[in-house]
Amino acid sequence: MKKICFIASTGGHFDQLMMLKPIMDKYDSFIITEKTSYQAIKDNRKIYYLKQVNRHEKIFILKMLVNIINTLKIFLREKPDVVISTGALVTIPICIIAKIFRKKLIFIESFAKINSPTLTGKLLYKFADQFYVQWKDMLKIYPKAIYKGGYIEKVEKDMCFFAN
Repeated sequence: MKKICFIASTGGHFDQLMMLKPIMDKYDSFIITEKTSYQAIKDNRKIYYLKQVNRHEKIFILKMLVNIINTLKIFLREKPDVVISTGALVTIPICIIAKIFRKKLIFIESFAKINSPTLTGKLLYKFADQFYVQWKDMLKIYPKAIYKGGYIEKVEKDMCFFAN
């Protein structure tokens, strides 16, 4: 059975990631997210926490370096076959690590982005094996993206390309 890493920053990105729970339940999977003072995750699978990052903080680079090291440790320990990300910044290191190790990368652009890209989406668009947008107008920005309308339950069949 394939192992899947689900990763997102906190807040809306994480809420969108948790909409993939039906897919999580079908595979050996684990979650990576940021550690914050508000942790309302009720899930039985493995959950790893990284430092919350904000690119406007003075210690941003230090936090990112710590996260890169911790992300690499998690990746080498868990050995996922696929990484699925809904963004944002904290997810970039594992997405790059996945591609270095020739693993599949699926990125889902934020539902909140109707006609402009996220920074994470812009950075990962060229690397993702599958790149989903949730609004048709986003195909103007990401012409090779996959648009299935609404949310994730509609794309589960497409995502299962890695299950075999």
